[in-house]
Amino acid sequence: MSRAVVALGANLGDRGSTLRAAAQAIAAAPGIRPVTSSHEVESVALTLDGLDDTKPRYRNGVVVVDTDLAPQELLDALHRIEDDHGRTREVRWGDRTLDLDVIAVDDLRIDTDTLTVPHPRAGERAFVLAPWLDADPDAVLPGVGRVADLLDAVGDDTERVDEPRLFDPAPTSRTAPTSRTEPAAAPDAATEPDAATAPAAGAESAA
Repeated sequence: MSRAVVALGANLGDRGSTLRAAAQAIAAAPGIRPVTSSHEVESVALTLDGLDDTKPRYRNGVVVVDTDLAPQELLDALHRIEDDHGRTREVRWGDRTLDLDVIAVDDLRIDTDTLTVPHPRAGERAFVLAPWLDADPDAVLPGVGRVADLLDAVGDDTERVDEPRLFDPAPTSRTAPTSRTEPAAAPDAATEPDAATAPAAGAESAA
């Protein structure tokens, strides 16, 4: 089983409801177990020409999941959820009802025509880093550094939204998020492992 970080973003329609519905859909997808999630943040729309405050503002968030899916299978599942929410792809970094991006999968390095992980621009984007840090204070972007340090470097220009975390109520996961720099503690051999619990990236999300 792999641990994956997914960024969510939307700037059209009822953005908050869309993000929460998408997070629940991710949590319910076969082969996925929710671990933790962020609160929502707002950010200025990022276009190919840079930040554009004339565009609708984005809502962004992050969910962390454990999954049996291969990375491409995970991406395909996310695309189906995007399609269910009316996502279209006519304009790169254009306005969108929902954008879901795979930011990292364990410490894997993948670079194909359809998927690159770790996400090559995640470390530059506060709308990914801020909610990711909120979801997992010990998070590390593989090959780049601690998310807290990266956010300090770029500056946090997001605004926290006064709503519950994307998993509401937040589930108790079998294992806490890990930075992947140290091994997780071994389970107590005297106890049975807990059963998996249910319910789960910018301005153009991270795409």
